[in-house]
Amino acid sequence: MMRSLFALLLSALPFWVWAEGCPDEARSQVGTLAEQIRQWDDSYHRLGQSPVGDELYDQARQRLAHWRRCFPEPTATPDNPLASSRGSLPHPVAHTGLEKLLDEQAVGSWLGTREDVWIQPKVDGVAVTVVYRQGRLSQVISRGDGVKGHDWSASARKIPGIVQQLPEPIDVVLQGELYWHLDDHVQSASGGLNARSKVAGLMNRKQLSDTDAAGIGLFVWAWPEGPAGFTERLATLASWGFTDSRRYSQPIRDITEATHWRAYWYNHPLPFASDGVVLHQAQHAPADRWQVSAPYWAVAWKYPAAKALALVRSVHFKIGRTGRVTPMLELEPVRLDDRQISRVSAGSLKRWQALDIRPGDQVSISLAGQVIPRLDEVILRNTTRAELPVPNPGKFHALSCWQLDPGCEEQLLARLTWLSGNQGLALPHIGRETWNVLIQAGLIAGFLDWLTLDAAELANIDGFGDRSRARVLESLHSARQRPFAQWLKALGVPPAARNNLEGDWQTLVARDTQAWLAIDGIGPGRAAQLSAFFRDPQVQALADTLRAAGIDGF
Repeated sequence: MMRSLFALLLSALPFWVWAEGCPDEARSQVGTLAEQIRQWDDSYHRLGQSPVGDELYDQARQRLAHWRRCFPEPTATPDNPLASSRGSLPHPVAHTGLEKLLDEQAVGSWLGTREDVWIQPKVDGVAVTVVYRQGRLSQVISRGDGVKGHDWSASARKIPGIVQQLPEPIDVVLQGELYWHLDDHVQSASGGLNARSKVAGLMNRKQLSDTDAAGIGLFVWAWPEGPAGFTERLATLASWGFTDSRRYSQPIRDITEATHWRAYWYNHPLPFASDGVVLHQAQHAPADRWQVSAPYWAVAWKYPAAKALALVRSVHFKIGRTGRVTPMLELEPVRLDDRQISRVSAGSLKRWQALDIRPGDQVSISLAGQVIPRLDEVILRNTTRAELPVPNPGKFHALSCWQLDPGCEEQLLARLTWLSGNQGLALPHIGRETWNVLIQAGLIAGFLDWLTLDAAELANIDGFGDRSRARVLESLHSARQRPFAQWLKALGVPPAARNNLEGDWQTLVARDTQAWLAIDGIGPGRAAQLSAFFRDPQVQALADTLRAAGIDGF
């Protein structure tokens, strides 16, 4: 069912749904966010287009509701997301909304107070009323605002997936979902594929081609004046030709069975896109009492969110060991697939510049490989564009920042972290935080300054107990016993050459680009890098220090 069925309820969600406080940006951006959502509503309901995915839209509405609680506007006009979709044709029975339950606990509580409950996939399509007079298709009305919609009857008469003539001459009003037929569609693997927008776009056209009509199906999810028993309802619908309703409906007794079917339909092939499940109690109110609000007899439980709408708190620029500048976005924490995400990489500096992300912007994030947070796109920009201290990428490269020169803190720290890590000297008890403590204490200003540290100098560091000092000092001293090959890795010799580094330091320094190129497996680019590395004056100064310290091979 359309996301509009949920929009009216989001403002009533409890405070803890949105795991953020009242950020400073809320006061200045609440109006901007409201206007953006209004534009999305108009595009979605009037034009049949989805500029943003349903889950991001829902989260944006949650955030707007929360921000309005943070900074109430007494004169604000009531929000009506369906305002632009109202048509001229009244529905015989109003389209209700659906309350969206958040988790198993909420679903279990709802089930605990009800009997004769059935579960169905929540078909991701376009909601309609289908009216039969004397068994013949009479009208198909778009949902509109739930009270009045648009007349889609002419196009509906061309759709084979809508039964045109019932086997008996009766008057019937049905509610259901027009969907785009997909072959063996697995929602967890493929997502929604914009199927809902496709159907909405086709139905809003003046002419519907036979080819397009053949791709549209109808899932009936409500028969307001039908039999009291759900089984009888489904059987009758199937006998009339609405077979999807019975095929994809299951009786459930408890949360275990609800969880099973939700997971099953999420991970198994269906002929349509779906974004969750709907739980129906067989008993419902009389049709003349249905309203455009959430009923007591049905709720939705959506699938896990694949994307999260995140508010950017700050942007900083990480400079890696090789001089690569990586913009990092610090986020107001959001939950995604049961993980809390508070930071995401913007990828390259070039990509960040193209996206122009600033504090206060709202971005879409997802999980790459279900593990690594990934920046997808900017959803809404802060009207205030903060100036940021963007590093000059020309200043940083594979041979820069061996010393704590201005602007070099990040790269030097990355070099030291590499040196002590498993890919370098594998020094126990020495990691990024330890190096940072030593730098902040003024004991390290260059890449090899730690070689001469002693117990007296470590004793002056606040927070280092006797045991910690002893372990760190022992670990640093053990570096002197590491073999030459391991030291080369720790220094950051270009990687493709590590299996071709025969001889001592003087032998390697003596090779020029052509000599490196003559070695099997080393191409022109790598040969130039090797030559530049071994002949760099700062690297040679490091080698002199290591030679004086008695390190093997130097």
